[in-house]
Amino acid sequence: MKQKDISLDLSTRRTRKQILLDEMEQDLPRGELESVIAPHTPLAKTGRPSFNLAMMLCIHCLQHWFGLSELGAEEALFETSFYRAFAGISGAQRIPDPVSILRFRHLLKGHELSPNILQIINAKLAAHGLLLKSVTAVEATLIAAPSSTKNSAGERDPEMHQVKKGNQWHFGMKAHIGVDADSGLVHTVIGTAANVNDVTQGHGLLHGEESVVFADAGYRGAAKRPEATGVDWHVAMRPGKQQKHTPWGAVTEQVEKLKASVRAKVKHPFRVIKRHLGHNKVRYRGLKKNTAQLITLFALLNIWMARGRLLQSTLA
Repeated sequence: MKQKDISLDLSTRRTRKQILLDEMEQDLPRGELESVIAPHTPLAKTGRPSFNLAMMLCIHCLQHWFGLSELGAEEALFETSFYRAFAGISGAQRIPDPVSILRFRHLLKGHELSPNILQIINAKLAAHGLLLKSVTAVEATLIAAPSSTKNSAGERDPEMHQVKKGNQWHFGMKAHIGVDADSGLVHTVIGTAANVNDVTQGHGLLHGEESVVFADAGYRGAAKRPEATGVDWHVAMRPGKQQKHTPWGAVTEQVEKLKASVRAKVKHPFRVIKRHLGHNKVRYRGLKKNTAQLITLFALLNIWMARGRLLQSTLA
């Protein structure tokens, strides 16, 4: 018969997740975010009282940081004490069920509040001098979608499309971002189908206050488009156009390396959401839902990437 372990756990070691949530507890502008969401929150007139807005916002953040579904978020709150502590759930409080968590996500999507979340977080970062606006780097990446037709409609997501990259076909959507080239923080997010050309979204990724833009070869011709605003575009040269074995080619190669060093800042957010946050595939059907999730994901990612610099600026 297995004996029960009734010993006390006296360990004071904190896990990486606990450390992250302690840092986010300090850096996340909860009050400003709640003030934007509160006017759209319905009040329960009958039945059980609605869950606290601050609690639901924290659970929504946990979903993005740790890749949790609605059911996964409920189970994680039951199992993990520091998740409950971050959400402000005490031992006597009721843990939100998956339907309540789903309704909160639908509330944010229905009122298109994800851009407001990104704007509020970036405003805090700008107030600490972490988000400069003179130089922008733009980039896009493919995010896969399920290609299976084993569903009630018997077809793939009609808003997703396939595109050929190299010799391989990809089905899904494309995430376009504009990044501050100095800090590496994301200021603009656009979601499209995978077959949309990068250059068509280039000017939509600019906030209007930059003077220089860095981009890869997929944005060739951006400066000549009708919506061009006179911004100086530094677009990468295609490798086949470089003449590396000539004196001028050596100079061109050095220039391209300098461009690539600036564009590296825009690659980092994609690496974090795909490798650290596990967002390799879309979670929902339809572009609107997935774009809303991406905008919130990049907004919370900004806080994650800037947490060390926020602490330094606070102590200074």
